[in-house]
Amino acid sequence: MIPAHLRYHRAGDLTEALRLRREHGDLLRPLAGGQSLLPALKLRRDAVDTLLDLGRLTELSYVAARGDHLAIGALTRYHLLLADPLVARHAPILATAAASVGDPQVRHAGTVGGALAQADPAADLPTALVALAATAVLTSVDGARLVPVAELAVAPGVTVCRPDELLTEVRVPLPGPRRWSYRTFARPALEWSLVAVAVADGRVALAGMDRTIRRATAVETALAEGASATAAAAYADRDCEPADDVRGSADYRRHLSRVLVARALADAVEERR
Repeated sequence: MIPAHLRYHRAGDLTEALRLRREHGDLLRPLAGGQSLLPALKLRRDAVDTLLDLGRLTELSYVAARGDHLAIGALTRYHLLLADPLVARHAPILATAAASVGDPQVRHAGTVGGALAQADPAADLPTALVALAATAVLTSVDGARLVPVAELAVAPGVTVCRPDELLTEVRVPLPGPRRWSYRTFARPALEWSLVAVAVADGRVALAGMDRTIRRATAVETALAEGASATAAAAYADRDCEPADDVRGSADYRRHLSRVLVARALADAVEERR
């Protein structure tokens, strides 16, 4: 299908991008890697008036250690996380999650910020970032504000990002987790995870179990109270409302969450450094 008519801007730098964001507001949709947005436009699932191409904003592609956090630019592509020495040292779970995304072609196009802004409840990298207690930096011409990644998405495709803001950076607290694991289950290759689990020390994040990626607080509480990995995993689906669709029933997703949480917690028993 041919996309609907739309306007197109290519920003030369962040200053120009923020100015255009302020001018166009809700009518403008930022374009990063385009792995989710472009197919949606082609099928006319999304109604977009204006595209803001961020491809030239090379200043937003980086990984840097900055005191108490690891800073990752929003336009850092998945494949860069796989070989980055700082990621390997401080947050290897990000490389593991990134390796679960698509194929090499997708990983060379998709970006960290794009994954978060898309707010897909089954996305791999955001799940790991939730478990890491990461923070998103939302920037406008007036300045920047910090939002926990766990609170960024409010519904599929919807975030708390304001019409004049762009997600510019993600910050992962240092030191990184000493015990971690990432487990995912998808049926055919290259499909979104049916259910995914990220464990980072005492934090457990779930994808594919609700309208947003969420912390498995009942599991975390059970672990804090001394429960075994198997016993704690039995609470994985508590308070979750998984979808019931052609990809998998709600009951199947609940079963998967318990199995994957148990396996991820078992993986994370030993320190991974």
